[in-house]
Amino acid sequence: MTNQNLKDEFRTWMRKQINNNNVPFQKSTISSYINSLTHTPPKLDTGGQVLPDLYTISNPGQFKDIKDLMENAPNYEAINKLMGNKALYYGSEFYLKFLKERAGKNSGTSAVTKPPAVHSAANGDNIILFGPPGTGKTYSTTAWAVAKVEEKDVSDVQSEIDQGGYDTVRERFEEYRENGRIAFTTFHQSYGYEEFIEGIKPIMESEIEDSSRTLEYEIKAGVFKQFCERAKAPVIQEQNHLGIRENPSIWKVSLKGSKLHHLKQDCFNNNSIRIGWDLYGEEPDDTTDYSSAGGKKVIAHFINEMQIGDIVLTLKNERTIDAVGIITGDYEWLTEESDYRRSRKVNWLLKDIDQDIYGMNGNTVMTLASVYRLHRITLEDVMSILEKHDKNSADAVQKNQEQFVFIIDEINRGNISKIFGELITLIEPSKRLGRPEAMKLRLPYSQSEFGVPDNVTILATMNTADRSIAQLDTALRRRFRFIELLPEPALLQSIDLESIRIDAMLAKMNERIEVLFDRDHVIGHAFFMPLRENPDMQKLADIFRHSIIPLLQEYFYDDWQMIQLVLGDHDKDPAHQFVQEITVDPAKLFGGSSIDIGERKIYRLQEAALLKPAAYKGIYE
Repeated sequence: MTNQNLKDEFRTWMRKQINNNNVPFQKSTISSYINSLTHTPPKLDTGGQVLPDLYTISNPGQFKDIKDLMENAPNYEAINKLMGNKALYYGSEFYLKFLKERAGKNSGTSAVTKPPAVHSAANGDNIILFGPPGTGKTYSTTAWAVAKVEEKDVSDVQSEIDQGGYDTVRERFEEYRENGRIAFTTFHQSYGYEEFIEGIKPIMESEIEDSSRTLEYEIKAGVFKQFCERAKAPVIQEQNHLGIRENPSIWKVSLKGSKLHHLKQDCFNNNSIRIGWDLYGEEPDDTTDYSSAGGKKVIAHFINEMQIGDIVLTLKNERTIDAVGIITGDYEWLTEESDYRRSRKVNWLLKDIDQDIYGMNGNTVMTLASVYRLHRITLEDVMSILEKHDKNSADAVQKNQEQFVFIIDEINRGNISKIFGELITLIEPSKRLGRPEAMKLRLPYSQSEFGVPDNVTILATMNTADRSIAQLDTALRRRFRFIELLPEPALLQSIDLESIRIDAMLAKMNERIEVLFDRDHVIGHAFFMPLRENPDMQKLADIFRHSIIPLLQEYFYDDWQMIQLVLGDHDKDPAHQFVQEITVDPAKLFGGSSIDIGERKIYRLQEAALLKPAAYKGIYE
């Protein structure tokens, strides 16, 4: 093939590709990619090695070697930038993908290519792995998730799997999942905003000694919001000079009400916090009667729940605080004091300030209750207050730089608009926290501000047999990179079973399905992968009986003639047909009945054929 013919073929191929916005590339973009491969290579400093005309290379392996040589040139980045929009980089990536697909077609097998580097996990915050059933989408999330967490290219992790086995990478996946850096959920028709972001949930709480219960409600964060809060939580340095513990609770404390008075000033001077209810004694127990003055929850918080390393904010008025401190001591009873004898030691980081936390607290005012947790205030909020008033205090906490991956299986089975809500804007890469156009939105239930941090990757899977990409919400499509996973019959070549070429059999069935239906409904290689470990005719029969034939029934709505075409039964000996066609004479079936029905054909699965190698060979021969 001549230079010009290969270039024209590449141009035609590029016109069929879609960009990250799920639309075809513009002609100008295609031209810039093609021209970059023509004019740029001679400008690269390759140490005296002369590069050939790239459009004379049709072997993907050979082109990959030259591509690596170009990218190692000292002036590669400068030349790539000079071309505009990284035309050389993307042109090379797409040309390599084009050559791989072309080589696959010429070899007579289904064209299957690994995602190019432009689609690596390191380059996208939102990724959807899509393809027909059995192409290993959920299986592949292990490699993609581990690659993102470890900040590697997915091809490197896949190489680990190829060389050392899947279990080695899976163990790391499970470890990251246990540590909270990977989370997993599955969308379904009933899944909603309340489960994903936040919602109002009922709780049952014991109120009095007789354990009677009253129905209460709370605003509870959904799985994705919890995950994002964990990902953006600042990292507390071990042995930090402030004394903040890992995952500290943040408490609001009223020191004898609001504003400044003698008790608050005494606490500031003596590095402590104090509350009252002295009438219950030093150690209230289960027999204590709180009916006269209340205070049961406050005392429980102060004595049993506060921990050394927690953070306290002292009330100035319903919107503002006047001090920030770290609890440094256990509960004490001050016998020498006449009132407010319950005490804890505190290291005051800030005193006598006037800091409005109304917005941080979800546009909610504080109450006069002496002690309670501020669930809406985060460690990140506290650190921003410290940095504003005392920049040295913020050194104890750093931004979380670790990578987190949230996996959504079967993303297209859920009602996307209902589940994501306003989050559809926040997941956009440019709107992530930490990016120049970072954005936060106020959530409807908690009224707290929320944003998606830039160290969170959303990795989703989508079964194209359930719904095509074209039917997905346009706003969602625009914010995700789509990586197609196609059947890989080549993975089945090593199966040695009664001289049956499983790879050729799958490829032929998929060719027929693509003609009779479409490419979104082909059959994946994963259905046959168990045969690599256990090449047995009974196992193959079970795969067809319980997976392949029921799937074809679903695809073709029980049109058995279409199923026969996919299985090649029309060209087989009757003994080797999986689906038998039987003609029924209604007159014989119903006897002397006058029912007016012509001859009918019914179809039966021929069990005996499932155990005959010739039945499977007949699919592709």
